[in-house]
Amino acid sequence: MLKAVILDANAVARNLLTSVLNNGGHEVIGDANLTPSSLARVIRLKPQIICIDIGEANDEGLAILDNLRKELPKTLLFMVSSKIDATILQAAQQRGVQGFIVKPFNSVAVLSSIRNTIIRIAKQQQQRTAVTESGADDVSGDQVAGDTA
Repeated sequence: MLKAVILDANAVARNLLTSVLNNGGHEVIGDANLTPSSLARVIRLKPQIICIDIGEANDEGLAILDNLRKELPKTLLFMVSSKIDATILQAAQQRGVQGFIVKPFNSVAVLSSIRNTIIRIAKQQQQRTAVTESGADDVSGDQVAGDTA
């Protein structure tokens, strides 16, 4: 069970997504609009997942993503929106958004998006670990060979 926070200007959307996440086995530890005090509270909560609807993908909304990524580098960010196009996808991914949730909410799609994102990130970490370990073996092998030469 992951601890989640939902950030959205629309209270109805926050309540619906809270129900979906709670029913899916996650714990929603907070929800709020996008005011500076709400964002500060979210940072203090240190959730594992943040589902955020930044509204229009303008400089102000994208700056919120930048701030969250800076303050909570290990938190999974999921952008929530009814309008996700290629430009928004690219801008969000460049700012550390790992997943996307489309409005109106479909419980199966929301939970699948979160699960698939977690699986994808875990596989990427395993691959990086394997590359690092194989690189470390090569380095120590070179050092041993260098010592005997």
